[in-house]
Amino acid sequence: MKKHTLLLALVVGIYSSASIAKFDFGKVLESMGQVPQQQKNETSKPAEQTTKPATQESAQQPQPFSLSLFGKTSLEDEIRIGRQVSGDLLGAAPLVKDETLQRYVNSVGRWVALQSKRPDLTWHFGVIESEDINAFSAPGGYVFLTKGLYKRLNNEAELAGVLGHEIAHVTQKHHLNLLKQSQLIGALAQAVTKEVKSGDQAVQNLIGNGAEMMARGLDKDAEFEADRIGIVYAARSGYDAWGLPTVLQDMATLNTKDDRLALLYKTHPTAADRLSKLGDAVGDRFDSLAAGKEFPERFYRIR
Repeated sequence: MKKHTLLLALVVGIYSSASIAKFDFGKVLESMGQVPQQQKNETSKPAEQTTKPATQESAQQPQPFSLSLFGKTSLEDEIRIGRQVSGDLLGAAPLVKDETLQRYVNSVGRWVALQSKRPDLTWHFGVIESEDINAFSAPGGYVFLTKGLYKRLNNEAELAGVLGHEIAHVTQKHHLNLLKQSQLIGALAQAVTKEVKSGDQAVQNLIGNGAEMMARGLDKDAEFEADRIGIVYAARSGYDAWGLPTVLQDMATLNTKDDRLALLYKTHPTAADRLSKLGDAVGDRFDSLAAGKEFPERFYRIR
């Protein structure tokens, strides 16, 4: 019966919701492409999170960097790109100062990531200080969701569904491929392959030119694919596969002009479109699966 709820948001009325966003997160991301972050706040990291600004490690031993437009990008370079994107993101919007929350999200995220096709990556997850309703991922295994989105979740299965979607972006290398296709990055790649004095400065230059990617978003097909793969990852992890669709249903009830959704709908198809595509793709394929777990009792709630 749950499969029929996929279409629920298509007939749900749109309700008004007060705007409580503190800042335009889209503009923050776009500014990352204009002003390189010089230093990140060490206190923004949770106890078990190892996300580090690239400037710290590059100061010790900078390595040549090249984003290959043809063929494969090395795992090392993919991680360096993701680390730099994450460092810039955390410089603009730090992690929520709640170590229990950050450990919990990392434990759920890493369990779901183990069910993906890239379990060998060192995955990093975090909840950032923003009332926007959104989630982000970067190459190399970096995944973040906003506090605004986290507060709308009701159980662990919904969290697993959201993280599964972002994990799918990383496993499918959606953002990395977008960078490789960018004409700006193509010009940069030609330059850095000739002479590189500081490997991580080249990475920063790449992110400086390509950070608007985070604010512009991926194409619709990439988002639909991440939805399909994300619910599979959640189901493999033992969670109720309908966690992500439930979150999308919730977002479909919000006013599309709500400021908290401004960046989400700038970078993603509408929740109704995603539910429709997901319903078409899933059909009755999950009907034979044993019921997954939701774990509302152990879901960590922000106080």
